[in-house]
Amino acid sequence: MSTNQKQGSTQASRNEQPNIVVILSDDHGAWAMGCAGNVEIRTPNLDRVADQGMRFSSFFCTSPVCSPARASLMTGRIPSQHGVHDWIRDGNVGESAIQYLQGQTAYTDVLAGAGYVCGLSGKWHLGDSITPQKGFTHWFAHQSGGSNYYHAPMIRDGELVNEPGYLTDVITDDALSFLDRQDGSKPFYLSVHYTAPHSPWIDNHPQDIVDSYDSCKFETCPQEPKHPWSLKTAPWSDDQRENLKGYFAAVTAMDMNVGRIVDKLDSMDIRKDTLLIYMGDNGFNCGHHGIWGKGNGTFPQNMFDTSVKVPAIFSQPGIIPQGQVCDNLVSGYDFMPTLLAYVGCDQPSAARLPGSSFHSLLLGESAPMREQVVIYDEYGPVRMIRTTDWKYVHRYPYGPHEMYNLAEDPDEKHNLIDLPGTQEQSIAMRGELEAWFALYVDPLIDGAREGVTGFGQIGLAGVHGKGKKAYFD
Repeated sequence: MSTNQKQGSTQASRNEQPNIVVILSDDHGAWAMGCAGNVEIRTPNLDRVADQGMRFSSFFCTSPVCSPARASLMTGRIPSQHGVHDWIRDGNVGESAIQYLQGQTAYTDVLAGAGYVCGLSGKWHLGDSITPQKGFTHWFAHQSGGSNYYHAPMIRDGELVNEPGYLTDVITDDALSFLDRQDGSKPFYLSVHYTAPHSPWIDNHPQDIVDSYDSCKFETCPQEPKHPWSLKTAPWSDDQRENLKGYFAAVTAMDMNVGRIVDKLDSMDIRKDTLLIYMGDNGFNCGHHGIWGKGNGTFPQNMFDTSVKVPAIFSQPGIIPQGQVCDNLVSGYDFMPTLLAYVGCDQPSAARLPGSSFHSLLLGESAPMREQVVIYDEYGPVRMIRTTDWKYVHRYPYGPHEMYNLAEDPDEKHNLIDLPGTQEQSIAMRGELEAWFALYVDPLIDGAREGVTGFGQIGLAGVHGKGKKAYFD
């Protein structure tokens, strides 16, 4: 028996709670995986994890941009409860560093309190990137939220450094080192937060992987006519092939590193003792709807499913049924209660939070299809309510608003908001949307009253900023 195998056996005997590895990607569209039906992109390791667990086909972020979505995953709160309404533009490093989630309980705080050793490898992007926080004792973080993939600005041992090598590999190397240091005396939690497949895509990824997509037809990414709200900063060109090759290569290179992590857990003989989760922070459009980007790929911001639906795979052999696809509607605000229920930890302030646990689904227990449960999203003044069959998007204060019959129009091509026969449906959905947000919004940091444009947040929102108003550009 090898040293790693002995370590795994010791860990299994000492720890009743499972280890946890959460791999979180950046701008990975739910459509961009082989296991999701994409026959062009190569994701054999994500497909392997899906075969070993449960993939959710209708998992939605709480806001279609990185920092708010990540803050919601960490705290169980919606953006208008935690106050992060856009991607964090400033306050990451230096004298102006701000801990945007200060005073708010994250699930990693709870896990650390329950005896977990918590490690972060990769993107943080929730402010003050230099300071370990939220229960993490290992902290290898990106200085901001994104960068070039070579010589990326990172924080190692509290120092600002530029890491040589390809960033996706570098993050994985650090994660594997964290795993090597676990002696089995305590359960561990590891966040592996890739910046992939976020831009830049050209001249930033291993050339052999980029070249491997030379003959790809990209039929799974139809380049639709440019959306009239598309931003000028979107990477539009007459030929999108190089951008598409770079995006696909970024996903495939990340998938290879996911395989390294799975192989490491196997070699340590702790795969069966470890809950492995793969998720994206928000969705992404590579020409879908005529958009390159996510929710802030347009202005006004959009709530298309390609922007708000994310990949989500949960796997622990022997506990979670293997090879299952769950179509239930679930959301990022359900993540914290689910994870804590899975490991047997109580959730603080659960009654004041919107999420509910789907732990029973992960165990394969019979549960009613959540058709009557709706998904809510927000991005500043834009809010969405979505059921299995309908979606309504409301933009404060004046619109334009949207409504789609998803049963008949799953690609959201036909906005029905102005059709006379849909008025009753739109009024009912707007009423339900506003009633739900009224339950959970902190009026002092209500995103619908903030000037969020999709170009970043500087400072804390509302009075939580101690008199300094957040700046949205």
